[in-house]
Amino acid sequence: MTLRPDPTFHATAQLAMQAPVENYGFVVMLSPDGSQPDGIAVVDLNPKSDGYGSIVHQILMPNKGDEFHHFGWNACSSSLSPLSGHAFLERRYLIVPGIRSSRIYVIDTKDPLDLKIHKIIEPEEVFAKTGYSRPHTIHCGPEGIYVSTLGGGGKDGMDGPPGIFIMDCETFDIIGRYEMDRGKQEKHYDFWWNLPQDYMVSSEWGLPPQFENGLVPEELLSNKYGHALHFWDLRKRKNIQTIDFGENHQMTLEVRPAHDPKKSYGFCSIVVDTTNLQAAVFTWWRDEDGTWQAKKTITIDPRPEKPENLPPLLQGFEAVPPLITDIDLSLDDKYLYVSCWGLGELHQYDVSDPMNPFLAGKVELGGIARGTKHPNGREFVFGPQMVEISRDGKRVYWTNSLYSTWDSQFYPEQEGGQMVMALVGENGGLTLDKDFFVEFPKGHRAHQIRLEGGDCSTDSFCYPNV
Repeated sequence: MTLRPDPTFHATAQLAMQAPVENYGFVVMLSPDGSQPDGIAVVDLNPKSDGYGSIVHQILMPNKGDEFHHFGWNACSSSLSPLSGHAFLERRYLIVPGIRSSRIYVIDTKDPLDLKIHKIIEPEEVFAKTGYSRPHTIHCGPEGIYVSTLGGGGKDGMDGPPGIFIMDCETFDIIGRYEMDRGKQEKHYDFWWNLPQDYMVSSEWGLPPQFENGLVPEELLSNKYGHALHFWDLRKRKNIQTIDFGENHQMTLEVRPAHDPKKSYGFCSIVVDTTNLQAAVFTWWRDEDGTWQAKKTITIDPRPEKPENLPPLLQGFEAVPPLITDIDLSLDDKYLYVSCWGLGELHQYDVSDPMNPFLAGKVELGGIARGTKHPNGREFVFGPQMVEISRDGKRVYWTNSLYSTWDSQFYPEQEGGQMVMALVGENGGLTLDKDFFVEFPKGHRAHQIRLEGGDCSTDSFCYPNV
C-alpha cells in the first residue's frame, strides 16, 4: 500500500503512452516435459544497458509440472476506477497460474533483479473455494483479481463448466466464483471489459480433454471446440448475450476491446475455419439499442504445401493453416497485431476504422515448412506466438511457444525458447531488430510477456482520452 496512487497507474490510455518506457520484461519459462520447474525470466529491455536483450535474472518454482501459460498483475490502471477502493495499491506482484497443476504463485517484483515467491496457493484450495480448475488468464479489476479457468471440477475438469473466480488483491485469498448467471457459457478462454460501460466479454477454447494432451483432430473436424463470444453485465455478473460465430469457426481465443472506454467495440480471433483452414478476426460492437453485433473483418489464407514437408497432423490437408494464436491492440487503438503461429508471420493491421482493417506491415519468422531465419541469421523455433506491445507503441515483442503438447504436434522436430522484437515505423510497418534475440535456457520454452510498468494486454482505463 502506498500513500498516493502508483505512478504506473494511468487514468487514460493517452497518458500511459506518454509514460516512461519499459526497462524489463517478465517472461514465462516453460518446461514442456515437466522435467524442470517452470519459472519467470527477467529480460533487459533497456538498449543503453550492458545486459540489453538478455536474461538478467530468473526465478524457478519449487514444483514441477505446473505448465505456466498466461499471467498478470495484482493491480493496474483499473484501480483508478471511481468504483474502486484500491487506488493506493502497488503494481508489484505477478499472479502466475499453472494450467496443468491448478497451482497459483504470487511473485514479488519489487526488485526486478531479485524476484521472490510471496505466496503459493495450492490446487486443493482452488478446487474447494471455486469448483474450477486449470486457472488461465489474470486481469486486475477494480475490486479484485479476476482469474479465468479452463476446467470445471473433478480430476478431469469436466464436473461442470469452467468460469471465473476472484482473488483479494491485497491478501491474495480466493474469494469465490464470479458468475451469478452464466447463460450459454460452457467453455472458457480469455476475457476483458470496459469498466465505465460496465460490460465484460469472454471467449472459448475447449475443455481439458480437448487440449491437455494435444489438439484432438476428431473433435476439431466435428466442430466441437468453442465458437462463441459472450457479453456480460459486469456488475450483475450475468451473461446478457451470446454471439455464435458458426461452428466452423473453431476456437475463439483472444478478446481485445478498444482501450479508450468511450468506444464500444473490440476484436476477437478465430484459430481456424474448418471449411477452408482460414484464420479470422471478428470486430464486435454494440448498437444504440444495446444489442451486440459481430462481423468478420480480417481473413488470412492457408499456404499450400507438399505433404512430405508437413507434420503428420497436417499432411492430409496439404496446406499450412495460419493458426492465429494471439492478437494485441496498441494503446492508441490504431494497430492490431496478429500472430500467425502456423505460417510463421506477425501481421500488423491498421484498425483506425475497426470495420475496415487493412494490412500495414508484416514480418516472416519461423513457421511450419518454412523456417524463416531471423535477420541476424539465427533459427527461430516454431512461429510468432505471444505478443506484447510497448506502451508508446514503438516496439512489439513476441515469443514462440503455444502450449507444450500443441508445440510438439505442429513442430515435432523443433525445441527451444526465444523472444524477439520488431520496431514500428512512424507510419506503420515492422522491422525486426537484428540486435534483439533472446535465447532461453535449455529445456525451457518462452511464453507470455509482461512489461515492467504495465502493457497493452493488461491495463484497463477508466477515463476517456482527451
